[in-house]
Amino acid sequence: MTTPASQLPQARRRKKNPLPYLLAGAVLAGLLAYIIFGNLAQSIEYFVTPTEYQAEKASLQGRTVRIGGLVKAVSYDRATLDLHFNVTDGGATFPVVYQGAVSDLFKENQGVVVRGVFNARNVFQANELIVKHSEEYRVPRSQGELKDMLKNAKDANAEGQ
Repeated sequence: MTTPASQLPQARRRKKNPLPYLLAGAVLAGLLAYIIFGNLAQSIEYFVTPTEYQAEKASLQGRTVRIGGLVKAVSYDRATLDLHFNVTDGGATFPVVYQGAVSDLFKENQGVVVRGVFNARNVFQANELIVKHSEEYRVPRSQGELKDMLKNAKDANAEGQ
């Protein structure tokens, strides 16, 4: 005796366990977070002030660091591109030596961040120089303001040379 297909009991569907999918998703999310934050931590470089460097000198000695502060006692030879200056934060001061072209924004009492290492004579040998510039930009509203702005820029360059 055969029963028609319409009278057969409906087959039970097997419930799939979601645990393997959840575990695989958690592992992938963890791996992705490790890659992103691991590389981010290696690429972030904070700068220290001269006072902070002096306090942490033992742990920072011989490592490439960034030091930020104000520029003092500038000596620059345009022919040889040798730059000597002091970087200070008011509490500590270090001499800095840099070889290379210098931005026109670089001047006395200007903010600077230098990247490099201290040599045996406790002189900071910089291989990168980042000059802080004004964040203020004003568009001249008239031809007269533009002429005044250009005249002031020429006067400032003449004084700096």
